Amino acid sequence: MDDGGRKLEEVAKAAGVSPRTVRYYIQRGLLPQPSFRGPDTAYGHEHVVRLRAIRRLQDAYWPLDAIVGLFASKSEREIESIADGTNVPAPAGSAPALIAPTPAKRGRAPAVSERTTLVRRIQLTDELVLEVPARASDETDALVEAIRTLVTKRH
Repeated sequence: MDDGGRKLEEVAKAAGVSPRTVRYYIQRGLLPQPSFRGPDTAYGHEHVVRLRAIRRLQDAYWPLDAIVGLFASKSEREIESIADGTNVPAPAGSAPALIAPTPAKRGRAPAVSERTTLVRRIQLTDELVLEVPARASDETDALVEAIRTLVTKRH
């Protein structure tokens, strides 16, 4: 449903960005050129969806250049699922987050054998997370990269 009849200010407001941001995203190739109809430029549903998807991806730490590439490989339906928050992919090659696992029993200090160690949490897919020690061996790091490569090829 592309109504194609909204003004710049309406699209910007609907997406929660400024008109300047909309123009910038068009210039960067994140948004398609609007329709020109005489003195009025017409923006449509696709512009609002992509603006919302951009916001979701930026919240997931995607750089703008990577978003351009992602949009080029996705259908409008897939972009809508990103905008709705149902299918926001992790950025490729993103640095894994360092986290400290929570002790099994809350409210008490961990015993010496339960000391907290930092781990890397690597989001492989929307449903699969890999945790490895922050200071893993070279062999483990090589295995992690092999798994990432395998998952990337399948998605």
